Amino acid sequence: MSAPVFLPPTSYEYVTVRRVQGAAATEASDVLAAEEPLEIRVGFGPAGQREHRTLSITMRTPGHDFELAAGFLFTEGIIRSRQEVQGLIYCPDVAKEEERENVVRAELAPSALPDLPRLERHFYTSSSCGVCGKTSIEAVHAAACPVLPPAGPLVAASVIHQLPERQRQAQELFEQTGGLHAAALFSPAGELLLLREDVGRHNALDKVIGAALLQELLPLHNTVLLVSGRASFELVQKAAVAGIPVLAAVGAPSSLAVSAATNFGMTLCGFVRQNRYNVYSHPWRIVQADDV
Repeated sequence: MSAPVFLPPTSYEYVTVRRVQGAAATEASDVLAAEEPLEIRVGFGPAGQREHRTLSITMRTPGHDFELAAGFLFTEGIIRSRQEVQGLIYCPDVAKEEERENVVRAELAPSALPDLPRLERHFYTSSSCGVCGKTSIEAVHAAACPVLPPAGPLVAASVIHQLPERQRQAQELFEQTGGLHAAALFSPAGELLLLREDVGRHNALDKVIGAALLQELLPLHNTVLLVSGRASFELVQKAAVAGIPVLAAVGAPSSLAVSAATNFGMTLCGFVRQNRYNVYSHPWRIVQADDV
């Protein structure tokens, strides 16, 4: 079985499995999505007085690591613009060989003034983090979340139906492994603009936002985001920080996700599959084709 040449070689692994069908069992080769830890570090301060901190360790699928780090820094409020990032590198001074290309350092501009208490706090990593919902939403507002546009973009109802298939067709690694989340950015007409895959749904979205940040495309006011899993508060928060006005999810939203989307002025759709979906907040952006 030859390796798919269109995928980064670190994004997948081959394993031997025992494949059982009915009473028959055979040895076969299978492809798995790779999962490895990524440590995100940040360097900041004036020349001659630079400090370095570890911000986060996340389990991710290798590939687009600089985008992941940049998106994480932006959606967590550590940086506010592309200009605050001087460079992104794999740390050369790692202690173990297996850490090579698993530790990324973002060097911030000397003029960047990261919030030190924010650097030291525990980042939200799951829906069971125990943070009060009201406090969480207020914290995002306090982080200068971009105001979502009060008018438009308008998206045809039929376009929302088409997004899952268009996303799936572009998921190269999922086609090989079946084990990845995806975040895809579309135009209001349904044109695929950007897609990233990862074992973590938050990482997939951070990669998309990081790519947009590094290309200086933010805020993403004229886009529609589709995520392959459920819509959690964290995904709504990250989308809001990037200025994305329409978030669609293949799965269900959480109650806090709906509350946050309502507060942020975001249109949130859930259960987008099998030619149906629910609109949970700000449905005025979803219109009939003749009204677009």
